[in-house]
Amino acid sequence: MTARAAVVWGLVLALATGCSAQSRVKLVREGERVRLERDGKQFLVKGAGGDASLQLLAGVGGNSIRTWGAEKLGAVLDEAHRHGIGVAAGIWLGHERHGFRYTDPEQVAKQQEDALDVVRRFKDHPALLVWSLGNEMEGEGNNAAVWLAINSLAAQVKALDPDHPTMTVIAEVGGQKVRNLHRLCPHIDIVGINSYGGAASVAERYVAVGGTKPFMLTEFGPPGMWESEKTAWGAPREMSSTAKADWYRRAWQAANASPLCLGGFAFVWGHKQEATATWFGMLLPDGSRLAAVDAMGEAWTGKPPANRCPAIAALTCEPSGEVEPGTAMRVNLQASDPEGDSLTVRWVLQAETARYGSGGDAEAAPPVIEGAVKQGDIKGASVDAPRTPGPYRLYVYLADGKGGAATANVPFKVKGEVKVEAGPSLALPAAVYADKGAANAPFVPSGWMGASAAVKMDEGSTERPFSGSTCIRCEYTAPDSWAGVVWQHPENDWGDRPGGYNLTGARRLAFRARGAQGGEVVSFFFGVIKKDKPFYDTAEGRLDNVRLTDEWREYAIPLEGKDLSRIKTGFGWTVAGQGAPVVFHLDDIRYER
Repeated sequence: MTARAAVVWGLVLALATGCSAQSRVKLVREGERVRLERDGKQFLVKGAGGDASLQLLAGVGGNSIRTWGAEKLGAVLDEAHRHGIGVAAGIWLGHERHGFRYTDPEQVAKQQEDALDVVRRFKDHPALLVWSLGNEMEGEGNNAAVWLAINSLAAQVKALDPDHPTMTVIAEVGGQKVRNLHRLCPHIDIVGINSYGGAASVAERYVAVGGTKPFMLTEFGPPGMWESEKTAWGAPREMSSTAKADWYRRAWQAANASPLCLGGFAFVWGHKQEATATWFGMLLPDGSRLAAVDAMGEAWTGKPPANRCPAIAALTCEPSGEVEPGTAMRVNLQASDPEGDSLTVRWVLQAETARYGSGGDAEAAPPVIEGAVKQGDIKGASVDAPRTPGPYRLYVYLADGKGGAATANVPFKVKGEVKVEAGPSLALPAAVYADKGAANAPFVPSGWMGASAAVKMDEGSTERPFSGSTCIRCEYTAPDSWAGVVWQHPENDWGDRPGGYNLTGARRLAFRARGAQGGEVVSFFFGVIKKDKPFYDTAEGRLDNVRLTDEWREYAIPLEGKDLSRIKTGFGWTVAGQGAPVVFHLDDIRYER
């Protein structure tokens, strides 16, 4: 192909996709201040994270959108370009709490190649702003393997695409996160910080712990449910959408006063079930905007909206707190519209979520309780408490007919014993481990704890099994600290998801164990998830500090008298450092009558 033909073909492609030339983004330092330049022009990120209307985002003054993964990145980039919006392109990186192991070279290599494939495909898109490598995958921030993997990936991203900065996103700035990121990730250009209740002070705290790289506030909004006041039964109290708006405004103003701040992304541009149906949503499912949108639009443009969202001053309930089944409740609402628009109202009663997730993990929406709201209007509602004991939440939604909305909710609890939902029954005896690859193993050894990087476990060891063709070889290589492994159902769950099995009828949890040399001290147990989690183990048992011999011996944890209706962590072991590597073997782990 001739040079002229190549140019013509490039123009044809550009016209076909609606895309212009590749954007070029760089960081520019002027004394203490750092700014982002896009195609030679200063660019302050006025963004949000989410998947709602980009036309609306641009209409209220936003210029950027953030994604967390690359599954739909091509479509997002194209749509963003049509509205003049830049994209912080997220590439999801594995979390250790989800089972990803940064000490596994195969896992890390595959993750890296998958990420680089995304970069190759989209590096020339004109809507691309920065590469956002991972979101909150650092955990506590102390695992050097995580930071080194991020830095290695960032270096290769920059080699493929020198025209777009690299960013990685951390949850808050506590512990050694900022120090380790700066020390171990020289190829990361920008630090993304997710902060909610502490967002207004995050810039100051970032610098105080050693932050010198430019940063973006990559998620901000009202205080999270983990930061909020709780009821006596543990339900978080949520602000009204009206009250939340001020938290968005203050976070934006405080962060952008810092010379290191490049802007930020409000959370979430859309709606999301997270603890409640409305906690972080800036929009309702029908696309109506809440006061957070008005606040950010005014912050971005300096102009108030032409028509503001309705305002909720108070939502109260009598009686409140814990009530008897069937109690007639009166709910009082104080609400208005700044322009005097006529308001429509909708009342919805839902069961409280069965779990308050962590790290933004997906949650199922709890069921709506039909027929409980007997009457409702702009002044309040009459509600009959459900007959079924448990926690509930009553929501009110207001709409002004002009695209604006408001929402608030009040939690309450119906008194009485909440029955634990038993797991499916397992036929006894039930094997936790019999042989490698045995069909229908009920539990998975996915709960690695403590200094897990020093743990090696081979479920297919052929070193003198007690029975069958294999046993489990466990090794802890650190001379100090501690580590352990828990067999879980479902995999990688610590009580946040439904699961577990009904082992009623079992009288003991029996297993065989031996040390490599004899004298190894190991603790064994089951049932480690406590009642502070929504899906807990209904029983627990332990054998602490068992001193093993170098020959196979049978051990058993007695189960008589225990409620075995939902066992989620079927077996586990922990070992403390003993000055030298500890090696031991397990076999024939099973629940027996």
